[in-house]
Amino acid sequence: MLQEFISLFHSDIAITLWHSALESAPVWLPAILILGWFDIYINFKQRKFISSQEKVLLEIKIPREVSRSPQAMEMFINTLYNNSAGNLIKVYAEGSIRPWFSLEIVSLGGQVKFFIWTWDKFKSSIETQLYAQFPDIEVHEVPDYAKSIHHNPEKIKFGKFTQMGLTKADAYPIMTYIDYGLDKDPKEEFKHDPLVALLEYMGALKEGEQAWVQILIRAHTKEGIKLGRITTKQDWKKDIEKEIEEIRKKATPAPAGDEGFTKFAILSKGQQDIVASMERNMGKFAFDTMIRVAYFAETEKFNPNNIGGLLGSFRQFSSNTLNGFKPTWGTDYDYPWQDFRGQKRIRNEKRLLEAYKRRSFFDPPFKNFHGKPFILTTEELATLFHFPSQMVASTPTLTRLPSKKSEAPSNLPI
Repeated sequence: MLQEFISLFHSDIAITLWHSALESAPVWLPAILILGWFDIYINFKQRKFISSQEKVLLEIKIPREVSRSPQAMEMFINTLYNNSAGNLIKVYAEGSIRPWFSLEIVSLGGQVKFFIWTWDKFKSSIETQLYAQFPDIEVHEVPDYAKSIHHNPEKIKFGKFTQMGLTKADAYPIMTYIDYGLDKDPKEEFKHDPLVALLEYMGALKEGEQAWVQILIRAHTKEGIKLGRITTKQDWKKDIEKEIEEIRKKATPAPAGDEGFTKFAILSKGQQDIVASMERNMGKFAFDTMIRVAYFAETEKFNPNNIGGLLGSFRQFSSNTLNGFKPTWGTDYDYPWQDFRGQKRIRNEKRLLEAYKRRSFFDPPFKNFHGKPFILTTEELATLFHFPSQMVASTPTLTRLPSKKSEAPSNLPI
């Protein structure tokens, strides 16, 4: 077998191909060099642009009673949709990119907090839009909690540190607040908020334990030369149309009718619901998304039972017929022989911790770090990140304001 493989390189066909490649080198070699130089140049410019942006972390303190449904949060997330990086001069001379944001729910020793990470130039706009939808909240710029954590296996043990992905194609939506009826106004005791499981889990952690959920989002759009790409990348709507067409092909054919009438397929109730959800989702603003989750604790306070609770909290958003979440890449390994001395895991933890602190995934320095972004719409994002109502008052460690505010700050920009 080896001799046969070696003989291929000495065959007439191989020699002919080799000569053809050499002769055409003046065509393909410059193209490869130009593409390589372009990638390095854009990477350098974007790194410089990102490092020049001042970043802030905003903590949102919510009142004891939240009367707005997740639809109010969806309206706020709509305002974060910005699919422009500026003109061509800014993109290619300055490295300008589309802005991205991080929606974060964090438990620090059982104290559950809501954060939004952004560039400083968007701070006032975000505050204004938040107060417009939630007049009773308070928004404060705070030190970054993540920067206080340093990788030290002797003091801190990571139980789970992973990136999440979807179980099906992007075209299929997850279970949203509309599916749970939270867009309506039922009595409090009849509401079923899928976020409760995650908040209850986080609130049950003890001192010395932490759990982080980071939802990175960037406006999804067709990409091309205006966004620093030589090749064109289409948006996701054609993928949705393709999936809907596939569902219709699997539908039950209708019985043959009278001549002159077109025979059509009959969708089952389940297929109708899936198509309706997909079409509703297609009408929303879409965001490129990456979700990272982590559970870790001081070594002596580490509880391995809390690993499953973190991942299990995401099942509330999943459906057998629609979409759901699953871990895609993490710092740990399934079998001991994959990492005998644990050095790979340590390296992975250090790099993912750094990526988390930088909120980096869509652009350098951690562009597409061990994965590709998936797509969630404003409706889906509002389901994952919204302020719970008084039905979650049983979570005493959820950071709330001591009393209801009368109005938003008067010094907000107009």
